[in-house]
Amino acid sequence: MASSSPAPPGVMLAIHEKKTSPVDLYRSLRNYITAHYSEREAQLLEDDLETVRQLRSDIEKPPESSPPDVRRDTLQAYARALALMEPRFPISPDRIHINTITFTWFDAFKPNKKAAQQNIHLEKAAVLFNLGAVYSQMGLAADRSSPAGLKQACNCFQAAAGAFAFLRDNVSMKAAIGGATVDVSAECAGMLERLMLGQAQECFLEKVISDAKPPGLCSKVARQVGMYYEETYAALSVPPLSQHFDRTWISHVQLKAAQFYAEACYRNALELHGKEEIAEEIARLKIGLGALTDAKKSSKGVAAPLLDAISRLENNMNLNLERAVKENDRVYLMRVPAASSLTALPAASLVKPVPMADVLDASKDKLFSTLVPDSSTKALSKYTEMVDDVIRTQAEKLQQGSEITRVKLREMDLPDSILALEGNFSVPMDLKEDVEAVQISGGPSGLDIELQQLRDLRRVNQELLVQTEELLQKEAREDAQFRTQFGTRWTRPQSSTLTKNLQDRLNRFAGNLKQATDSDARIERAVRDNMELMSILDHRPIESALPSLARPIMSLDGNEDAIVGALKQSLRQLETLGAQRAGLEDMLKEMKRKDDILPKLMTSTGSNDDLFKKEISKYDRICEEIAQNIEAQEQLLLQIQAQNDDFAAVFNLEDYKVSRERCYKQIAAAIAKYREIKENINEGLKFYVTLQDAITNVKQQCSDFVMTRNIQCREMIEDVQRQMAGLNFAADAKTGYNYPSVGQSNPQRNVPRQPDPQSSPHPSHQQPPYPQPSGEQPRPAFSQPYGPYASSQQPPYHAAPAAPYQRPPHEYGQPAYPGWRGPYYNTPPQQGPYPPPPYSLPGQYPPQGSYYKHQ
Repeated sequence: MASSSPAPPGVMLAIHEKKTSPVDLYRSLRNYITAHYSEREAQLLEDDLETVRQLRSDIEKPPESSPPDVRRDTLQAYARALALMEPRFPISPDRIHINTITFTWFDAFKPNKKAAQQNIHLEKAAVLFNLGAVYSQMGLAADRSSPAGLKQACNCFQAAAGAFAFLRDNVSMKAAIGGATVDVSAECAGMLERLMLGQAQECFLEKVISDAKPPGLCSKVARQVGMYYEETYAALSVPPLSQHFDRTWISHVQLKAAQFYAEACYRNALELHGKEEIAEEIARLKIGLGALTDAKKSSKGVAAPLLDAISRLENNMNLNLERAVKENDRVYLMRVPAASSLTALPAASLVKPVPMADVLDASKDKLFSTLVPDSSTKALSKYTEMVDDVIRTQAEKLQQGSEITRVKLREMDLPDSILALEGNFSVPMDLKEDVEAVQISGGPSGLDIELQQLRDLRRVNQELLVQTEELLQKEAREDAQFRTQFGTRWTRPQSSTLTKNLQDRLNRFAGNLKQATDSDARIERAVRDNMELMSILDHRPIESALPSLARPIMSLDGNEDAIVGALKQSLRQLETLGAQRAGLEDMLKEMKRKDDILPKLMTSTGSNDDLFKKEISKYDRICEEIAQNIEAQEQLLLQIQAQNDDFAAVFNLEDYKVSRERCYKQIAAAIAKYREIKENINEGLKFYVTLQDAITNVKQQCSDFVMTRNIQCREMIEDVQRQMAGLNFAADAKTGYNYPSVGQSNPQRNVPRQPDPQSSPHPSHQQPPYPQPSGEQPRPAFSQPYGPYASSQQPPYHAAPAAPYQRPPHEYGQPAYPGWRGPYYNTPPQQGPYPPPPYSLPGQYPPQGSYYKHQ
């Protein structure tokens, strides 16, 4: 068995103090006393004013300038002085108040942030924060390897928790009104209180382990340590603290929570081993090890000693787990229970915040004792505090009652199970929103339509590719025919040497289409293979796909209706109590708003305490109603628990929950698969649209090339025929030329030649016969035939290259469907009367490679 001997003291945290800017309280306070009382009063209070100035000066000094215990005493004395100053010296921007004092404090965790206020609340909050910080530093500095040092550390951490609790409950909200920094907020003070309690409880754990206390007690103490760290981590994980603290802080607390939960499991397992409850021992050890494994994933930046402690604990637990498994396999042969069937580990809290009210009580201090403010104002403030205390206490009771109801009903799966019995099924909101999004986009049944769109686009691309290749093949055949006919007189370059780049691009496009066809097949196969899984998403509404909570097939006493009716009646009563609580809370607020005793206070001749007692008694009735409501709810929840147990037994509620969860998982899996397939289809549609535009562009270039070659061909035919006949032909003065075919003896020059449909860029756009511009002189006859093309001479179609072909604007990234008509329906008109040369080629696209994700 792994040793349970004491480990080295664990890693703990201390809080740095807030820093401040200097403030001259002496001059401002003295001027106020002189103005509102007298110069003589100011002289009598000279010592008190000097004391306050010295205390503020000591607070402004760096923390390292004095020992922690001296620093603690200074902070406590100054906190008491502030408590005495608050009712006597009104500090605010108001003209009749002390408006020359501005307190400035920097954030302890982000020193580049600061807050400045002209009131005493920020000053009090900062002093209380620093008091808690000093206590935490004293606890961290204590030598925990000795019993005395361990006790000192525990007491200091509890005192720090008390300071932060006092800050949260009494000052934070007031300071926040003027815009304080996050470190003195109620959320941060509450988080630091739980952290300090966790470290104090950890000191107790170190003590009980070193004293060799029973494993059961050690487990309870360790579990409470983990709970305090869990509460701290929960506060650090939500705004405003989640973005304010360094990640190492959060990782440290998270790892500590897992460490002491695992420690509790480990100690509990030791106790179980002594009782020979081997199966549960194995389960507890596995749970603890799982918690450690999960927490270590986010342990970046954590101190090395903490990781070492985690490793030691993990090794001990693994050794004990291995031993327990062997013993169970060889001797006990017990079934290891599931983690969900185990009860929560018990916890025992041995620490609590030290009350700061006594430490900070200034009633015995004599500072400014002779300076008495207006009695009526002071009395009214006291009564207001009494009312606020009543309102706060009762509001907390009401909110706690509502929270208890919510938690209990969720544990009993109410009222969802009742609604399921009546056919009113519910799906988790996030899952329902995902299903609705799938159904809006067409659902699984709409995938066939989108697959057909893929097939249509693929067919259009293939047809465009074939048409483009036929253009080049026809031109090449005609060129070969004339080359055979005229022999060496046919001097222009062969088509194959000019169209190599175009042909290479067409071959790459063909490869793209082949690869895309394979991807389409994979998608269609994925749709077929997963259609049964995804068919659940076609249920409208999706709740109709959930399993039903049916009545039992056989009933012994036929009391199902009575059980359901009693449970529903109790739930209605519980709802009524909740509505009453909301009304009571509104009534409290309204009573406070209307509660104004100032006129009575101004005219009262008796004791203020008697008046306060009489006035505060009007809240007794509503406080009693609140207490009755809470008590009635407690009794009703016990009754509902018993009724729900009967309901669950009769209607086999556990099996229904299992079936429902299984259905939820199926829906989630169907959504994931649908989204995957849908994404692949959309990617395919985008690919085909882009590829179609690329092929259309190349087809246009091929058409331009063929047209240019045809013009050259006609001119060369004329030239060759003139050479062969030895004649000069006069240019026709009429517009347009009709170049004869080979062997035509009497060409008709005045009839424009119609372009070949196969050479046009698209069936919907025929090429013009290129007439001569109006008003142009007749073309002169050639004085001599063209000479043969030499290597140093550019062919005619390179003489004056036109501007590169401009692709029509088109959003290639948009999906082709629904309602999309691509360029293969509407080919853009050709720019200008003459086509651009075919050799101005744009960059290669679409890119090579598969566009689909593999299924």
